[in-house]
Amino acid sequence: MKKKMAILAMFAMTCCGSSAPSGPSLTIYNQNFAVVRELISLNLIKGINDVSFSGVTAQLEPDSVVLRDPSGNKPILILEQNYRSEPISEALLLSYYEGKTIEFSTDSGIITGKIIKSGHVPIGRPRQGGGYYNYAKSPGFPSESSNLPLVEVDGKFRFGLPGAPIFPSLPDDVLLKPTLQWLLVSDKAGAIDAELSYVSSGMSWEADYNLVSEQRSDLMDLVGWVTIQNWSGKEFKDANIKLMAGDVSKLQKRDEVMEYKSHVISGDDNTFQVTEKEFDDYHLYTLPRLVTLHDSEMKQVEFIRVSGIKSKRFYVYNGVDLSHDSIYGLDRRNDKSYGAKSNTKVWAMREFNNSKENHLGLPLPKGKMRFYIRDDDGSLQFVGENEIDHSPKDELVRVYTGNAFDIVGERTQTNFRGGGRPADWVEEQFEIKVKNHKKEKVEVRVVEHLSRCFNWEIKNNSHPYLKTDVQNIEFRLQIKPEDEQKITYTARYTW
Repeated sequence: MKKKMAILAMFAMTCCGSSAPSGPSLTIYNQNFAVVRELISLNLIKGINDVSFSGVTAQLEPDSVVLRDPSGNKPILILEQNYRSEPISEALLLSYYEGKTIEFSTDSGIITGKIIKSGHVPIGRPRQGGGYYNYAKSPGFPSESSNLPLVEVDGKFRFGLPGAPIFPSLPDDVLLKPTLQWLLVSDKAGAIDAELSYVSSGMSWEADYNLVSEQRSDLMDLVGWVTIQNWSGKEFKDANIKLMAGDVSKLQKRDEVMEYKSHVISGDDNTFQVTEKEFDDYHLYTLPRLVTLHDSEMKQVEFIRVSGIKSKRFYVYNGVDLSHDSIYGLDRRNDKSYGAKSNTKVWAMREFNNSKENHLGLPLPKGKMRFYIRDDDGSLQFVGENEIDHSPKDELVRVYTGNAFDIVGERTQTNFRGGGRPADWVEEQFEIKVKNHKKEKVEVRVVEHLSRCFNWEIKNNSHPYLKTDVQNIEFRLQIKPEDEQKITYTARYTW
């Protein structure tokens, strides 16, 4: 509950400004939800008012609703709120006519039938229970017929409709759209433009980055897009849209101090550029113009375009293969075969600094990065993709793009001493070969995992190494075209 209150407090802060836009406002999070804010006209009488509003989404969270007078002149007291989200459908209308006789249109004409059971299952009904329901889900029970209507025609009963139903009228309380219904108390009569805010599922956004470089060049051009998805069940016309980037804590359903530092993401003309600012512990991106979001629509907007980013290409050989070793029932310290299996794949990597000096220096929302290289004829060739997490400015962005074709590795355990019981040490020796069949020089970073125990020492190493953490080291090789380099070292473990 405290986490949800924190989120409600956050969107209350975003919607309490003095200038309220006339159209809807959306703050969309990249976690499949959004905060919706819009003004609705209410003509209240003094006392109790029965008010309905049918312009909400089909995935609204009812306990997140905030209804208030933004001017503060007319306090609104909500005695009761009902949210009805099931729109009109054939099955719903049949449920209103259970026990009644209606007409059906068939190929041979009009016939009549009595609706014994509609088969309607209300949206959101719990899918558990006892008694009949459990029996209906048991093996051998024709569960597919449990949701079919049962109709009596000429004194005989059948599952399924005999034809297209013809309903004589619409019931008074049937819904055409999801609706909020309130019993409001007002201390005086008058018309107000009330502000309605709520959290809704069914909306999300994600970032995508396309990076293009020339062959054998470390300079890249970047174009970033945001893709906005609206599956909320509602269209938002001419909406003011903001996108929140960050991992906001939000409780999920079981089955499913502000520093403003605004700057333009790219370009010299601010008119059509997405702007970004720090907002609490997150980053808020504002689209530069009003946007219409149709229901069941994916919309894309360019939000960054940068040229001349300097990057670095390198390769990683992570030769150990632990996929077949289990940590359960295996004595890592003394088992000779632990960590002795190897693979030959060498990873292709690309990295760049997200700094102002490198024409960037702005927060990059998490998303997919696609890399292209321009061919001799000018066409773009796709050379790999991967996802990045939220990347603050002035940090290194590193992306794995695939396995190198012309660079291979070979890792062999050449000696093992010690082990047994009650030995308190072991030594193992490795030989690692990396071959470069490319036509240019490459950098290969050979990663070794010293995972038998935390107390280790490297001896007789042929190349210098870098200790990257408590159980990992890295050798960095510069390998000439059509050349091979060999690393040897001994690891001694004591306990």
